[in-house]
Amino acid sequence: MEELSTQSERPSDGGARIARFVAPLLVLPKRFRRVFVIALVVFVVSSVILLLQWNDRFLVEVPQKGGAIVEGIIGRPRFINPVIAKSDADRDMVALIYSGLLKATPDGELIGDLAETYTVSADGLIYTFTLKNDLLWHDGEPVTSKDVVFTVEKARDPSLAIKSPRRASWEGVDVETPDPQTVVFRIKQPYAPFLENATMGILPEHIWNNVPNEEFDVTYHNIEPIGSGPYRMDRIVEDKARGLPQYYDLVAFKRYALGEPYVTHMRIAFFGNNKELAEAYNDGSVDQMHTVEPALAKELEQKQGVIIRAPLPRIFAAFFNQNQQTIFADKNVREALLLAVDRGRIVEEVLHGYARVIDGPLPEFSATSTPESETTTDERLAKARALLEKGGWLPNAAGVYEKTNKKAKTVTLLEFSLSIPDVPEIKTAAEFIRNDWETLGALVTVKVFDPSTFVTEVLSPRKYDVIFYGQVIGRTPDPFAYWHASQRNAPGLNIALYTNKNADKLLENIRKENDRELRNEMLEKFTEEVRGDVPAVFVYSPDFLYATAKNVKGITIGLITTESERFLDVHHWYVNSERVWKWLAP
Repeated sequence: MEELSTQSERPSDGGARIARFVAPLLVLPKRFRRVFVIALVVFVVSSVILLLQWNDRFLVEVPQKGGAIVEGIIGRPRFINPVIAKSDADRDMVALIYSGLLKATPDGELIGDLAETYTVSADGLIYTFTLKNDLLWHDGEPVTSKDVVFTVEKARDPSLAIKSPRRASWEGVDVETPDPQTVVFRIKQPYAPFLENATMGILPEHIWNNVPNEEFDVTYHNIEPIGSGPYRMDRIVEDKARGLPQYYDLVAFKRYALGEPYVTHMRIAFFGNNKELAEAYNDGSVDQMHTVEPALAKELEQKQGVIIRAPLPRIFAAFFNQNQQTIFADKNVREALLLAVDRGRIVEEVLHGYARVIDGPLPEFSATSTPESETTTDERLAKARALLEKGGWLPNAAGVYEKTNKKAKTVTLLEFSLSIPDVPEIKTAAEFIRNDWETLGALVTVKVFDPSTFVTEVLSPRKYDVIFYGQVIGRTPDPFAYWHASQRNAPGLNIALYTNKNADKLLENIRKENDRELRNEMLEKFTEEVRGDVPAVFVYSPDFLYATAKNVKGITIGLITTESERFLDVHHWYVNSERVWKWLAP
C-alpha cells in the first residue's frame, strides 16, 4: 500500500514534460511571462482560424432533400391539362405536374425529358424520339409511346368542346409508334421550330381515353391531374366560403424522369389580384411570386429583397396602319415619329429599368445603340421636324404640322389615334408616346379598350391608326406570323400590314433552316429590312421579374417564353443543404 501511495504522488511522464517546459518560464520576470502567454494565445487562435479557412476552401454546398416552398399566383386553374391549358394559372400547374418529350433548359437548349434520345433526318422532315426506360405516371402506371400519340391526337382534334391552343402546331403532322418506346413524327416541309412542339406535356391515355370529347373540359381530371412531371398532387384545400380552390399541395415525384426534386413540398396558393398577392408576400405567407410589377420590384430590391430578372422574347411597339391612316404612307412621317419617342425614358420611368430599349422586331437582333442614346432630345426633335418639312409638312399657328394639297385645295393635319388595351403598364407607356408626338407637333388621341374585347374589336378587324401592342417572339424566333405579307389579315398577326418581298423570302427560308448560324444570319438581314422600312416604332423588350425567398437556392432563369417556364429547372431548386469536402460531393 505504501508503494502504491508513493507511485501515485509521482508526476506522470506527461506532467513531467509540462513541468520541464513551464519551469524556465517561472524564472522569467512577470512582464515577460505575460507577453509570452499573449503571444501563445494569438498563435493558437491564428492557427485555428487559418486551418478553418484552409478547410473552407475544400468545402462545397451540396443540396439536400427536404423543405417546402409556397408559391403565390394570380387566378385559379380550371384546366390543369397540357392540351387545353389557357390561363397563366393553368400553365403554372401543368409545368409542375406534367412532362413532355423534351424540356427547355434555362440557357435555351432542348434536352430529353421523357425522351432518352431523338434524331432529325437530313431533310428535316422526320423526327424520331426514343423514350427512357421505366417511366411511370404519378399513379404508378407505365408511360409508353401510345400516351404521346393520344396526346397529339387530342391536341389537334377539332371536335373537342374547347379547341386546343396547341392545335395549329400539330395539324398535318403524321405520328407513328413502331414500338412502346419509339415515336416518329413526319412533317410535310422543313420547319426549324418544330422541336418546340415536343415540350408539350403528355397526357396518360389510361386516364383520359374514356373521357368523351364533349366532356374533355369539364372532367375532374382537369382539377385532380395525374402526370409524370416533377411534382404530383397531394391535396386541394378549398375556400369554403366561395367553394374555390385556395391552394394545391404538391409533393416531389420520386420517379421523375430528370431526378427527384430536392424540395419535397410545394404549395401553390391562389390570389385574386396583384395587391392581394403582394400583401401575402410581404407578410411572409407566400415565399415567391412572379410577374412582379416594376415599381414593386424596385421597392423590394431597395429593401434587400431577392428579385430575379430574365429577358422575355417579347417586343412592344407602336405599329402604323397605312391602310386606315394614309399619312403613314409617307416614310418621312414614320421616321419623324420614330425619332420623337424617347424610348430610354419609357424604360427608366415606366419600367424602372426592368426592360431593354429595342429598335427592331427581334430583341436579340436589335442594335445596342439607339438614336436617342446618341443625341439630345432637342437634336432628335430638330431632325424629326426637318424630315417632316422635307416631306412638305409645315407647322400651323397652333404648332401642329399640316400638309397642303394645292391641286385638291385640301389641308391634312398630322392627326391620328393610338389604340391600346386597358393594361396599366401599356397605358402609361402610351401616354409617354403621345406626349412625345405632341411635343413634335402632332395631334394624338389615345383610345383605351377593354382587354377582353380588344382583339375582336380592334386588332383582328385592323380598326386602328396606330396600335401599341406586344408580340411574343418565341425561343426559336419565327417572326413569319407577325411580318409575312400573307398574314396581313386576321387570323394573321401582321398588324403593321407590312409588305416587303425581300423580307417575305427571308421569313420563308428562316422557317426551313435548321442550322442555327445560318438562321441567325437570315434573322439579322430580316431585321435590317424591317428597320429600314420603319413600319413601327419599336420601344422595349420587358424583363420577367420573380420575387423569391432568400432561403431558396439553385434557381436559374434564363430566356423564357412564358411565365410558367420559371419552373424549367424546379427539380434543381433546394432549401436544405450541407457543406462537404469537394471530393465527397456527388
